[in-house]
Amino acid sequence: MSSIDKEKLLKLVSSTINIPLHQVKNVIELTEEGNTVPFIARYRKEQTGALDEVQIRDITESWNYLNNLEARKEEVMRLIEEQGKLTPELKKQIQAALKLQQVEDLYRPYKQKRRTKATVAKEKGLEPFAQWIMSFPRESIHKKAAQFISADKEVATEDDAIEGALDIVAEQISDEPSYRQWIRDRSFRKSIISSSVKDAEKDEKNVFEMYYAYEEPISKIVPHRILAMNRGEKEGVLKVSVKAPVEEIVDYLSKRIIKYKNSEVAPYLQKTIEDAYKRLIDPSVEREIRKELTEKAEERAIHIFSENLRNLLLQPPLKGKMVLGVDPAYRTGCKLAVVDETGKMLHIDVIYPHTAPNKLPEAKEKFRMIIAKYHIEMVVIGNGTASRETEQFVVDMLKTIEREVFYLITNEAGASVYSASDLAREEFPELQVEERSAVSIARRIQDPLAELVKIDPKSVGVGQYQHDVSQKQLNESLGFVVETVVNQVGVNVNTASVSLLQHVAGLNKTVAQNVVKYREEHGKFSSRKELKSIPRLGAKTYEQCIGFLRVLDGEEPLDRTGIHPENYADVNKLLTKLDKGKETLGKEELAQALNTVNVDELSEELHIGELTLRDILTDLVKPARDPRDELPQPILKKDILKLEDLTTGLELQGTVRNVVDFGVFVDVGVKQDGLVHISKLTNRFVKHPLDVVSVGDLVQVWVEDVDVKKGRVALTMLPPK
Repeated sequence: MSSIDKEKLLKLVSSTINIPLHQVKNVIELTEEGNTVPFIARYRKEQTGALDEVQIRDITESWNYLNNLEARKEEVMRLIEEQGKLTPELKKQIQAALKLQQVEDLYRPYKQKRRTKATVAKEKGLEPFAQWIMSFPRESIHKKAAQFISADKEVATEDDAIEGALDIVAEQISDEPSYRQWIRDRSFRKSIISSSVKDAEKDEKNVFEMYYAYEEPISKIVPHRILAMNRGEKEGVLKVSVKAPVEEIVDYLSKRIIKYKNSEVAPYLQKTIEDAYKRLIDPSVEREIRKELTEKAEERAIHIFSENLRNLLLQPPLKGKMVLGVDPAYRTGCKLAVVDETGKMLHIDVIYPHTAPNKLPEAKEKFRMIIAKYHIEMVVIGNGTASRETEQFVVDMLKTIEREVFYLITNEAGASVYSASDLAREEFPELQVEERSAVSIARRIQDPLAELVKIDPKSVGVGQYQHDVSQKQLNESLGFVVETVVNQVGVNVNTASVSLLQHVAGLNKTVAQNVVKYREEHGKFSSRKELKSIPRLGAKTYEQCIGFLRVLDGEEPLDRTGIHPENYADVNKLLTKLDKGKETLGKEELAQALNTVNVDELSEELHIGELTLRDILTDLVKPARDPRDELPQPILKKDILKLEDLTTGLELQGTVRNVVDFGVFVDVGVKQDGLVHISKLTNRFVKHPLDVVSVGDLVQVWVEDVDVKKGRVALTMLPPK
């Protein structure tokens, strides 16, 4: 690409996503040099003006789209040029197009088509007749048609000639880009999407009942309804269609095409316009509208899923606790897993507290023994089958133990997926699936991020319509979220699994495996420098990943911070200037000394950008800072709450489990999560629940309605008057 083209594209990116040109330029340059998004966001703030990961990704995505658009323009102009039909005016129009759809509209008349009615008519020599009709002559159309009758070309009658010529005109009308654009825009503004029942028997649970006879203006329909209709259509339950403003569209076309209403060809053209719209334009525009609606709905669903996943991964860890994980079950028994403060599995067992009364005493004895022997501080119960009965058993048992032991119920979504995976088999080859699940449940509380990265993000239970959206885009978006969170939190290189390490900037699965293998063979890493010995971890990879990898108790104190080794010399100068040693990292005396420095002057003196310097100062004050520690801890429990205990107006504290378009699901400690409808989140107008709450938030709620029979709880976040 020439420099002029590149400059033009950079300006376009800047105006499209509203980020200053110099920042866009620097991001593209940094990306083209092979830098990763997390590295650019954290360690190149001076060049980017402190853009975050999402803004950097938006720049690169916009850049890639515009480059692909330019490539398609070149291709289209070449193809039209080969036909000898590329006029200066058309070339200008193609070059000015800002969307792929506009380019395709301009190319449509020149595209090699499959055999259509119009191509057949052209083969019969009827194109001159079509041109004659469009000149609005005063002569008789039938008299002219007689000139085109030909046995050789299978034009037997005047009517055959007229019909063929009008087929050519219909296609010309359909191919006109300006008509299509107007019709598409008007259809988006004025069409109605409707659904009707096609086969109710396929909808056993009446999931799609509200869509059996449903209509709504396209301009107002919310994304989740589009996805629901699409799914109903896919499952053969619904028939979905778009009702366009046909009269308005036909009237628009007539005014532009029929120049002389008194011409004999006018009535023929009126019918041709109606045919062109109904047969050629409408089905195509409907497909485009449905496609665009679906893409926007998918984009929204993926965004919500991504935000929910981000908040789930950022759940605060309950560090330094001995945990007993319980995977509840009836017949096959509750699997128990004892996990120490570092996440190491110490003991596996099984108890049968539910199905065999004669085994209950043994279950109680085992449970009591495990709590005592391993000094368990926390019991974590999965929320699957038999969860509440197991909770009752645990509560009863904890009341018999003299010291304070808390419990909580965790969302075990995805635990079974992980337990049956190759990864889990590799980690615990000697354990059964359910036993691995108990270990996963225990570890989820100790370090949610480290455990959840082992699971396909689609299986962690915070999505909506995740199976109905583009899987490629969903995987890319969720992968981006996982990568962003892992790098924002940082990774202990001496305890991290391959699953966690492969999400660190610059690393892939192979290099992550090499890191773990090296650790197993040589013991703990004592410094970041040591990672240079890892096979396939070259200089560029080292630069990208090293700031996000922590060596917590190594020989270089700065290795436990988020400070990049490229700045170590500057930090040493700073500490010398303050007359402080590295042993003061994280201590009050260093924090007080740093409080006295003038950041602007220091930035000039050390030749470090102010933004980078501020990050360094933060890391010196809190060397092993974990952003998750600043979030509210999960609610720990000592006693049980049943659905029957809930009464209208009862005030509760709960944890947000999932955020969807129409509201928020909150775990208040009973079997079912309660729903706070979007209208009950706050007194002000809310466009989307994500504007108010996130997954993992602790919220104050009041019970609005309880349906014990259906197991439904309606909640509100609006305090009672």
